[in-house]
Amino acid sequence: MKFKIKQTILMEHLNYVIRGISTKNLIPILNCIKFELTNEGLYLMSSDNDIAIKTFIPSNKIENIEVCGEIVVSGRYIYDIIKKLPNEIINIEEVMDFKLYITTSKSSFTLNCNDVNDFPQLDLDEHQNPIILPTKVLKNIINQTIFATSTQESRPILTGVNIKINKNKMECTATDSYRLSKKIIILDKEIEESIDIIIPTRNLNELKSLLLDDSVDVELHIFNNKIIFKFNDIVMMSRLINGSFIDTTSLIPDKFLIEMKVNLQEFFSAIDRASLLTSENDKNTVKLESENDNIILSSNIPEIGNVTEKIDLLEKISENITIAFSSKYMMDALKAFDCEEIKLFFNGEIKPIILKNPESDDLIELIVPIRMG
Repeated sequence: MKFKIKQTILMEHLNYVIRGISTKNLIPILNCIKFELTNEGLYLMSSDNDIAIKTFIPSNKIENIEVCGEIVVSGRYIYDIIKKLPNEIINIEEVMDFKLYITTSKSSFTLNCNDVNDFPQLDLDEHQNPIILPTKVLKNIINQTIFATSTQESRPILTGVNIKINKNKMECTATDSYRLSKKIIILDKEIEESIDIIIPTRNLNELKSLLLDDSVDVELHIFNNKIIFKFNDIVMMSRLINGSFIDTTSLIPDKFLIEMKVNLQEFFSAIDRASLLTSENDKNTVKLESENDNIILSSNIPEIGNVTEKIDLLEKISENITIAFSSKYMMDALKAFDCEEIKLFFNGEIKPIILKNPESDDLIELIVPIRMG
């Protein structure tokens, strides 16, 4: 293998594939990047068995292709080398005895290569009828759900986002059993087979970091044990979490005793200030009390002090309520919305709090209240 390429072009694509390498992996070959050079261009691949990333640099973006071939080299070392080279043309050549020679006008590096046959075979086959989503929609799904996933490995099914598709309705749900976020998307076409999968949170975070161009569409190729995302010259595969996601349909009621409408930013800012006098030991608890046309938010740390915030309701309510919740969970939920006003729904001080955009039901946030002593 022998070719020449601009540092900026190679670095752009190394930035993609480096995300397929885990620093915690003890298997040396899974810390490597595979270079596969053909007359059509250069493929770069990485995998840690949990995700796989493949990217392509077409030949018209390569200065010169002299000898085609493939090599496997330490991902972290080649990434750091290329990153620190100046913005000029780089010569890359495989030489005798499994070595890679990297040179510029003033620098030269030699890296040992690994056996190409040891690199995992990446099964990146595509589905005949992929689901197609605009990048912006897919990023919204990720941003509006993943914060509610669990970090506890003892319940693996809660450490990912559940995607259910029935005909043209796509429900994306995340919960850690103390809060829940559900995003609903109506697809452009009906899907023949029902889909019910769980995508790990970490993998969705890596996907989000690759979604830089909001003008493109993303193809979703869904299989029994994996999902493949394809966009631009990037293909990313994620394994799925085995198991059945919990049934959340009964958690969100249709009727409520109390409904409140508030200005979202005003409500968020008041909770943010009230949270200054909360502690993690007390679950960052903030108390909410309603008084017909306003809300009083309060918190205290006995040895330090207390805070009270008052905000106006945008609509009068017929019944008052006193309820407590985690300020962190409430603020995370509020950040998921892109609207000026927010509606809060209550069925008592020990029943979950529901949040919705008054103009749309496409995003539902649920927070389990904290029992007051």
